[in-house]
Amino acid sequence: MGRLHPLIVHFPVGLLCIALLLEAVGWFRKSTDMQAGIRAMVWIGAISSVVAAALGLVLVNQDDYGGDTVTIHQWSGLATMTLALLTVLALRSGRIELYRGLLIATVLGVSLAGHFGAMLTHGDDYLSSVLPFGKGSGSPTGSGSQFAFASATTANQPLDDKQIGELNLEVRSILAHNCYSCHSATKTKGGLRLDKKEFVMKGGEDGEILVAGHPEKSDIIRRIKLPAGHEDAMPTKGKRLTDHDIALLEFWIQQGAPWPSGPEKSIYRVAELAPRLPALPDATADITNPVDRFVNVYFQQHKLTWKNLVDDRTYMRRVYLDVVGLLPTPATLKAFETDTRPDKRELLVKELLNRNTDYAQHWLTFWNDALRNDYTGTGYITGGRHDITSWLYTSLKANKPYNQFVRELVSPTKASAGFIKGIKWRGTINSSQRTEMQAAQNVSQVLLGLNLKCASCHDSFISDWKLADAYAFANVFADTTLEINRCDKPTGKMAGTRIIFEKLGTINGKATTKERLKELADFMVQPQDGRLYRTVVNRIWAQVMGRGIIEPVDVMDNDPWSQDLLDWLASDFVTNGYDIKKLMFTILTSKTYQLPSVGLKDADLITSPKFVFQGMVRRRLTAEQFADAVSLAFSPIYVDTSIVKEQFPKNIKREVPFPRASLVKNDPFLTALGRPNRETVSTSRSSQANLLQALELTNGEKFNDALKRGAQAWKATYPTTDVLVKNLYWKALGREPKPKEMAVAQKIVGKNPTTEGIQDLVWAISLHPEFQLIY
Repeated sequence: MGRLHPLIVHFPVGLLCIALLLEAVGWFRKSTDMQAGIRAMVWIGAISSVVAAALGLVLVNQDDYGGDTVTIHQWSGLATMTLALLTVLALRSGRIELYRGLLIATVLGVSLAGHFGAMLTHGDDYLSSVLPFGKGSGSPTGSGSQFAFASATTANQPLDDKQIGELNLEVRSILAHNCYSCHSATKTKGGLRLDKKEFVMKGGEDGEILVAGHPEKSDIIRRIKLPAGHEDAMPTKGKRLTDHDIALLEFWIQQGAPWPSGPEKSIYRVAELAPRLPALPDATADITNPVDRFVNVYFQQHKLTWKNLVDDRTYMRRVYLDVVGLLPTPATLKAFETDTRPDKRELLVKELLNRNTDYAQHWLTFWNDALRNDYTGTGYITGGRHDITSWLYTSLKANKPYNQFVRELVSPTKASAGFIKGIKWRGTINSSQRTEMQAAQNVSQVLLGLNLKCASCHDSFISDWKLADAYAFANVFADTTLEINRCDKPTGKMAGTRIIFEKLGTINGKATTKERLKELADFMVQPQDGRLYRTVVNRIWAQVMGRGIIEPVDVMDNDPWSQDLLDWLASDFVTNGYDIKKLMFTILTSKTYQLPSVGLKDADLITSPKFVFQGMVRRRLTAEQFADAVSLAFSPIYVDTSIVKEQFPKNIKREVPFPRASLVKNDPFLTALGRPNRETVSTSRSSQANLLQALELTNGEKFNDALKRGAQAWKATYPTTDVLVKNLYWKALGREPKPKEMAVAQKIVGKNPTTEGIQDLVWAISLHPEFQLIY
């Protein structure tokens, strides 16, 4: 329906302009002969403006429009609608002078809105480009990379090899993102392939698609310029090419469609595999931590200044939640705030990292998500899935070196084999979901930050990885040689056997599966596999800082906001014995970690390439953190210790005052708060609140039962309102209630505390941003 917006705008609303013209003619002739027609036009135009505005709002929300132009067009259109309605009212009331003034204003509004609408449809230069003095003549010299190419031609100089390489890379990038889905090795529609030089020059069933030096004679340019819906228009699906993309393709063909000699450079960014140790920037009097030294350089480059560090209470709560997943007690908070030792924050981090049981129970959640390990669910009943719970818990508690951790996952013992064995689904499944392919996908994603899911079905459209690469890696995990299936159809070709990054070593395809897995593990954990260690460093950084140095954390080929910081942390991680706790100590004791948190209004900014680091990104407590916080501050959500997984060491029940949420099976409460089902890898959770969470925290049985039990216990312990409220605030938020908060709390609880009043207050505090967020 939104696409009808231009139709309404182009004719019925345009009648307002004709009405003004006829009104001017009538006024000049001092005639009223055309008043009936004018009146009809004003009414039709005004009604149409309302319809056009409504359809425009539909259109702007269903298509990818953005920027100042669409904003001006939208508001000028709404203003025009308002003026048109006022014009009708003035006409009906007989106030002719006001009516004529409003009609003039309305037509000006139509013209302004129409101008910006044309800019949206035809580009900012839709008028200037056709004028003799406009930008439309000559070689393209627009913004971006095209300027560098065009500047050479305007000086009557041929493109040099570097410029040809850059131009060709951009051209192939345009083709990859817009054309490969129909014209590549996977799908060759019309006999045309655009993924290699020889195929581009050859053309398709209808002949050549370009004439070097003549974009006006090239069929590819003709087709991409045709209006959507035309039978020859390309692409047939999805978004049309932008004016910039079309201009760049024309420029490329005009230059003779040059192609660089030698091997083609990838159009996708491919991160360096080998480790790299950048030089540490100079320290200053107050900036000595290696993290801070790199961030200081970054801040200088981005003209940012260091902000004051957070106070003791904020830091203690933050580091408690990040290391052990629990709230600090009021007593520890008060002691920390009064501690005068200059190194008390470093000592606090050491103390928390040495709480091995609490550390393991908290970080178990992260690794369960990443290694898709759970205590119940699909595959367990049928024997098609095996957990690694006991192995994982003991590994975390012992702080097993990460290289050994990975080795035991890839070349597993019986206790750790569940990760690469995957889920053996019942019934017929896609070829891309067989257990060997799951192993290839999961190892690549979790350990190497690489997405092989697309390449498990066909050659990837988002990377250089091919179907044969995915099957060759899957074959490492297979007991019998795999046949390659493309889009679930057998090809008759048998897969090779090789590691995903061949620079790391060569797998013996004739060896047994056990021997191949040992080879693979040895190759992956060697220090020269910088990819493995950058990936885990980036994941740990993302967990405690709210955003990875690279985002998304599963796409390690993306640009980091600081390559030097990432590389140094990864190299230092290897040097320090692959010790995750030492890595965390370096990060958690940095001034960078202690900066005030940053709130992002738009969740998409997390993965935006324009992201600028300024400090920890504020985030919501995970489902498990929230449940444990409620249990510690108010009342245990889980009170039955029998629900703790049987495979956990028996001493857990003696070491904690309540069952940690990470130790229990998933349930509707944890699901609503964001815990995944773990049938697939989950390496990050959304920090955005949602409707399901709101409903669970409002009406959820488990949560409200816990609050009710807690209210009864609090009433028995604290019979007076003031003492009760102060203790609630200290346990939940780590501070005294403010005077206004105390006044409100007293009204809720009452002079003589009631169970219902206490429950209401506890519920309100638990939904407070100060409780739900890590600041």
